[in-house]
Amino acid sequence: MIFKEDPSTVATFLTDTSNLKTGRSPGVYLPESAAEAAELLRSSSGSGRRFTIAGNGTGTTGGRIPEGDWVIAMHRLQHIGDPVPLSAEEGSICVEAGAVLGDIQRKVEDAGWFYPPDPTESLCFIGSTIANNSSGSRTFMYGPTREHVRRILVALPQGDLLDIPRGRYLADENGFFRLELPVAGSLMFRRPIYRMPETSKHNAGYYSKEGMDLIDLFIGSEGTLGIVLEADLKLVPLPRHLFACLVYFSAVDDLFAFTESARSQQNGVRPRVLEFFDANSLGFLRQEYPDIPTDAAGAIFFEQETSPDREENDLQAWLDLMESSDAMVERTWIAFDREEQRRLTAFRHALPLLVNEWLSRQQESKISTDMAVPAASFRELYDFYDSSCRKNNFTYIIFGHIGDAHVHLNILPRNREEFLLAKQLYLAFVEKVLALGGTLSAEHGIGKLKSGYLAAMYGESGIMEMARVKKMFDPELTLNIGNLIPASYLVQPENT
Repeated sequence: MIFKEDPSTVATFLTDTSNLKTGRSPGVYLPESAAEAAELLRSSSGSGRRFTIAGNGTGTTGGRIPEGDWVIAMHRLQHIGDPVPLSAEEGSICVEAGAVLGDIQRKVEDAGWFYPPDPTESLCFIGSTIANNSSGSRTFMYGPTREHVRRILVALPQGDLLDIPRGRYLADENGFFRLELPVAGSLMFRRPIYRMPETSKHNAGYYSKEGMDLIDLFIGSEGTLGIVLEADLKLVPLPRHLFACLVYFSAVDDLFAFTESARSQQNGVRPRVLEFFDANSLGFLRQEYPDIPTDAAGAIFFEQETSPDREENDLQAWLDLMESSDAMVERTWIAFDREEQRRLTAFRHALPLLVNEWLSRQQESKISTDMAVPAASFRELYDFYDSSCRKNNFTYIIFGHIGDAHVHLNILPRNREEFLLAKQLYLAFVEKVLALGGTLSAEHGIGKLKSGYLAAMYGESGIMEMARVKKMFDPELTLNIGNLIPASYLVQPENT
């Protein structure tokens, strides 16, 4: 076990990309094995010590930032096994929690396999993506991280190591789980009882479903129930052929008609990615890409997997859809080969860099959303975002995963007055999203930044359901206090 308490090392664990500046910790533990992590928790039981689990600092909600707690960092658990074929259509790879996502993806692709989850930040740790049920652009076709995890090994707060292969621990007909653990003893508890939002992406609170698998309770639990130390990931055969395209529209209505047809796979199109850029996003990108049409009201980026014998027909299906949707076909950017696709990917990733550069010249940080709604309600939410920002004369951009009815609104305040006004407007966005049956967080999680809004989504009874499950696994309130569940709900007396 490595332990660091020098201020310079500790300081590197007090930040992530959330811009929270309240982090403090007496020291950082870096276990070099699952057994060491479990022993640290076991030996600390009864001491009153609390721990915050640290990934690689790529999170946006302050989840890894300690508020006086000790840190358990995953940086020494980096092993990546070899891909193992299970059949012609499925493989598996065993990885430790501190393995970098991009390294895993490269290794499996070199062996002819594919790990589909693709959070924008490829430097994230795989354990963090599991704890956060991360998603990304390819979620439209492949689903979030949850659907690609075959097994996890978890250190529970009292020091037990629990191996959870998918299918071993299932909730009974009444929603109860039963576990026999060496340290914690017999655990019997019911899954959280509340209604989940009917969105294609959701990452706000504990997962719950009739007959659910215990592994799914831990996936997306943001480290509040245990520490994910190791995982077996599901692999699929590497797609050998695909094409990517950026298509512009002169009218937003045409863009939405095109998206709806593409989402429902009409006319033979089968996108694995559907991404959106509004006119303001294109305005930022025009600094680096001056050929972007000045009269474009928005753009859609898509990818489709294909094969040599299907490619021509697949492309024609998209061109027919563009024509019928009045797209700016003659300005379309199509990428067939890997090099051109890399250039198109660089285009997509340039937007946050340009926004951050703009923000560096301002005094205030951005106000951003990560909410999603059912697909049928998406246009209403988009119009509400857009009209609200126009009314307040904000500088803003709207972009992201339109295929999943999940886009990011970034308000970019130019002064303190705009920042405070944008924070107030965020509350109106929360109210609107929840009224439309949506979720507070589709991919970035709740962490510390958004925990105060969670009761608006689930009600106080729903938060107490989460607290009940949390305290079953963590009766001494050892792990990640302040993340996901507001701390005030954890100190209330049990009602069940």
